[in-house]
Amino acid sequence: MAKTTTGHAPGSGTRRTMTAAARAAAKRAERGHREPAPEANVAVAGRTVLIEAPKDGWEDPPEPSFEEFEEEAPEDGGQPRRRRRLLTALLGVLLVAGLVAVAALGWQYWDGRQTESARTEALTAARKAAPVVLSYDYRHLDKDFATARTHLTGDFRDEYGKTTKTVVGPTAKKYRGVVKATVAAPATGAPAASVVSASPDKVVVLLFVNQVTESTQVSGARVDLNRVRMTMTDTDDGWKVSAVDAL
Repeated sequence: MAKTTTGHAPGSGTRRTMTAAARAAAKRAERGHREPAPEANVAVAGRTVLIEAPKDGWEDPPEPSFEEFEEEAPEDGGQPRRRRRLLTALLGVLLVAGLVAVAALGWQYWDGRQTESARTEALTAARKAAPVVLSYDYRHLDKDFATARTHLTGDFRDEYGKTTKTVVGPTAKKYRGVVKATVAAPATGAPAASVVSASPDKVVVLLFVNQVTESTQVSGARVDLNRVRMTMTDTDDGWKVSAVDAL
């Protein structure tokens, strides 16, 4: 009688294990073939976990744009831009103020130079005009008055003409009047004349004038020491007398 042995043949357990593993692998392959969506393997604590991908697939994050950065910038992100605008405006104001200051200083310098020149020229003209305007001789009144008018201007010229014609001339002829005026000279030799006020086109001069008068109304010669204020005006023909006041 043949001897029957029960049990597993050597290596049969190993074959069954390999067969089960093969079937599992085939199933996994078949499942992977049926499901087109990719799977992600994540390693967690020494084992592999399958994570199903979204239905629409994985999407790459959009690249940022400059517009998004500007829109998502914090509220105070515009501070540097506002500061730049403020600084630009401030620099503009300072520039305009600087130009105005330079123009003002330039005008003051120019006005000062013009005024200084006016003082010198008007004072010289007043010293020459005073003896002519304040002198006359009954023997040649028309000539004296005509010469005097060349030093005058404006309304004063017209007023002088009327006064000499109606008052001074007839009186000088009647009493044979002769008046000779000179600008007083102090001990230093400089004429007694000075500028009271000045601008580029008008200067007021104060002069000390001596007048020697001879006529049939007085015995000998009479000397009058007068202070005369003359207003000088700049004209196209030079500095002329526009007013005379006896003080």
